[in-house]
Amino acid sequence: MAHIAYPPSYYAASANGAPARPHLQETLETDVCVIGAGYTGLSSALHLLEQGFKVVVVEAARVGFGASGRNGGQIVNSYSRDIDVIERTVSHDHAQLLGAMAFEGGRIIRDRVARYNIDCDLKNGGVFAALTSKQLGHLEAQQRLWERYGHTQLELMDQRRIREVVACERYIGGLLDMSGGHIHPLNLALGEAAAVESLGGKVFEQTPATRIDRGPNPVVHTPQGQVKAKFVIVAGNAYLGNLVPELAAKSMPCGTQVVATEPLSDELAHSLLPQDYCVEDCNYLLDYYRLTADKRLIFGGGVVYGARDPANIEALIRPNLVKAFPQLKNVKIDFAWTGNFLLTLSRLPQVGRIGESLYYSQGCSGHGVTYTHLAGKVLAEALRGQAERFDAFAALPHYPFPGGQALRVPLSALGAWYYSLRDKLGF
Repeated sequence: MAHIAYPPSYYAASANGAPARPHLQETLETDVCVIGAGYTGLSSALHLLEQGFKVVVVEAARVGFGASGRNGGQIVNSYSRDIDVIERTVSHDHAQLLGAMAFEGGRIIRDRVARYNIDCDLKNGGVFAALTSKQLGHLEAQQRLWERYGHTQLELMDQRRIREVVACERYIGGLLDMSGGHIHPLNLALGEAAAVESLGGKVFEQTPATRIDRGPNPVVHTPQGQVKAKFVIVAGNAYLGNLVPELAAKSMPCGTQVVATEPLSDELAHSLLPQDYCVEDCNYLLDYYRLTADKRLIFGGGVVYGARDPANIEALIRPNLVKAFPQLKNVKIDFAWTGNFLLTLSRLPQVGRIGESLYYSQGCSGHGVTYTHLAGKVLAEALRGQAERFDAFAALPHYPFPGGQALRVPLSALGAWYYSLRDKLGF
């Protein structure tokens, strides 16, 4: 069986040591079989194990191989479409329930890091940076919205204040969220997998799920084994493939590109981000960046609809990096990689149950580090019979992409071009 290695990212090169995990070569029986060892799957497994469930996790490649181990490493609150969009879509009580959960994912991450002593370079503080007065007005409204839901660790920054936290002259202001922050994402996943095993859970790598026998007693088949379970949680997101066809029909894998510079001098790194906060701008196709523990600048952005790998990632990202920080025009790029996230038409996550025993969460739409940790808790609650919060997500309306799978890529790219043009023109 082919061995799937981590992509050549900075995260893989700097990952904490982890034991070699076996691939499944037998038949196991368990309470819950989780498909996918990314954040959604690992969070689900941890919450279930803490409640006394027996759990087996099967992963097609390595722990954190997908978006969980390749992302920008930013802890960002709420969802890819904010609570105000949800308020316009569903009833008041429904929106209140979803809004109350919008800031929980970050707290879950910090709890896991503290409880299981996970070494993942956790730092507090995240900045939303405005390039136009319209974007700054949106951040003012976002602050009022979030504070209405009890989230008060926010500071609206004018141009003078934002220059104190990020040395980019393009920004006219921003919003600082001290409950945001950043982490080494692969090390967080590896630490969570170790926590799963410490509680008696089993994690198998290089073990793709090839078929699911559905029904009251589901069976997950793998190339050399199978898992008989009471419940199955499908947590493959952009790397699920067509294992569950009805999930693939309402989502689209998309690629985002990330680079890591050579290590910067302490003086240069401090001059760029004096408080070591992470930053994302407010454009539709946004740029995001932060410093690593060894003083590299992680810089990402862009979207490739349909998730093909670009031929030259550095050529796509370097112009925006230099536009933000002209002082880095000659900096060397040591790592460049791409990773896929799963996009939904609504930009809201898809959560639900198929039949009696197959549960799923997918479609974070580029906003998954915090949401996936919440999703694991919500899925675990549903399996315990406490489904109110699960049902709140499951009741969100979702639609297939116009034109089906054949047209979802060009139509989405056209929409992104339109909004990107609006950003450039400032309206």
